[in-house]
Amino acid sequence: MSISDLFDSGFKDRNKGHFSAIVRVAMENGHLSTEERLFLDKLAKQLEISQEEYAEILANPMRYPINPPHLHVQRLERLYDLSRMVYADHILGPKQKEILTRFALALGFTPGNVNYIVDKALSLLVMNVDADTFVYEMQHMNK
Repeated sequence: MSISDLFDSGFKDRNKGHFSAIVRVAMENGHLSTEERLFLDKLAKQLEISQEEYAEILANPMRYPINPPHLHVQRLERLYDLSRMVYADHILGPKQKEILTRFALALGFTPGNVNYIVDKALSLLVMNVDADTFVYEMQHMNK
């Protein structure tokens, strides 16, 4: 029995929404790089996205809404995934920041501090931190 079998369909829908948001970021430039494809493959397995669902989401990533998590730590974890996808090409520009800002707002970060959060997230990605360090640093960035 898989972990998702223990939860309702809402759990799977949230995973699909998260995955589709990341696919949207990945496809923003019109194609998937090898690095992006590998990341999506790994993430799909972690989120228990089937091959059929994977193909469906790649074909139409707008089908699933972004479902922001309620817990701040989960928002930061999702922000980490989205930041990694934005930074997958290792080139930061205004478009990448704009995309990540939109997703950060959709995840529930407030407009008053979203620019600071996005700047911090991208600076951590430039330093190639892991997920745990990312979450820790984001939680303690005002201290």
